[in-house]
Amino acid sequence: MIEEPANLSVWRKPEAISGDFGSVAAQATVDLVVVGAGIQGLSAALHAARRGLSVQVIEAASLGEGASGLNGGQVIPGLKFDPEALVAMLGRERGARLTEFSAGTADALFDLISDEKLDVPHCRTGWIQAAHTETAMAAVAQRNRQWRAHGADVTLLNDAEVALLTGAKGYRGGWLDRRAGTIDPLAFVFELARLAVDQGVGIVCNQRATSLRRDDGGWRITMAGDREVRATKVLVATNAYSDALVPGLAQSLVWLHSFQIATAPLPASLDDIILPHGQAVSDSRRILVYFRKSPDNRLVLGGRGPMRAPAGPQDWQHLERALTRLYQVLEGHPIERRWFGRVAMTVDSLPHLHEPEPGLLMVAGCQGRGVGLMAALGAPLADYIASGDPSLLPLPVSPIRPIPLHRFRRVGVAARIAWSRMLDGMER
Repeated sequence: MIEEPANLSVWRKPEAISGDFGSVAAQATVDLVVVGAGIQGLSAALHAARRGLSVQVIEAASLGEGASGLNGGQVIPGLKFDPEALVAMLGRERGARLTEFSAGTADALFDLISDEKLDVPHCRTGWIQAAHTETAMAAVAQRNRQWRAHGADVTLLNDAEVALLTGAKGYRGGWLDRRAGTIDPLAFVFELARLAVDQGVGIVCNQRATSLRRDDGGWRITMAGDREVRATKVLVATNAYSDALVPGLAQSLVWLHSFQIATAPLPASLDDIILPHGQAVSDSRRILVYFRKSPDNRLVLGGRGPMRAPAGPQDWQHLERALTRLYQVLEGHPIERRWFGRVAMTVDSLPHLHEPEPGLLMVAGCQGRGVGLMAALGAPLADYIASGDPSLLPLPVSPIRPIPLHRFRRVGVAARIAWSRMLDGMER
């Protein structure tokens, strides 16, 4: 048994929100059904409603129970690949388009918080990618060069600067992207839901969409208990929690567990030592760790965990070791919270946009950039759903390609994680 309540994160929903979402649209047919009430689904629903569409959101769990409400709250612009690589992979026009879009994902999220005066704790002092080897330092120098060429507010850091900004030990240097920041992700999910409801969106929770089929030129979506909603178009925003609703979608993704721990609140004596300016950090290890301060001044640290659900506190011990490796001053400081969520990866490490049939859309695969990426995707997805103009989409539409021997993929990924973790350990 887990000693603490399962998945007890440090994130909090706004006090003014009851979370009592449970309405199904009164219309026999709506313009859009969104399956999944995470950041992607709620952002798209909000923007679609603002474009005059009637929208119904269907969520299988409670609001914020998935990775959208359980992630580390790091808002990082860009993608795993840098601008030059995107052009090489997608061609000049598509690569430049995706680069421009991904460069603005953090802006889109923080502008929404500011413009709507959302009750979402946030800090926008940047993100540090810390390099643990000279090879990694050369890679972040290339990343810094490419983004500077695109006018981004970024800078290269030496080892002393990384140590001063983070208080962590063992890094050779890194780079600082000042466009980035942190939020309370659970508060953001609830505030997105509130905005969507205010725009007339219906949100029903704890109702799984069990079937999806064509019906008179539109779609019929059946929920548990044979409740039904008809829609002209459907967005399946289930990402790592995809099931059999769309054939092949779940098999096209590799899902992993991201585990996190949070310390007890830090003493004031460490305020000027541990992340004194509030930046988010992730490092360059094969199995990276990422960390930040929470709004109530805890240190939150995360990384890959077991492929299975946790069996007890011992499944977070690798993170506790990483914590004391980085911050010896925290040895013996209590760990008060442990939680985990599921994230989706794609084979080519790019987000995938699919439209297997006209009027049926889905985006999946975030590779660690999901908070800003999925928030920013809401507007162009809504534009496309409302207009049908594919030029409005920042991502190319691609077919769903199930991974061969997908059922064995988890075994292979688990072995690769173990091997990579061993290599990381040898590089300390």
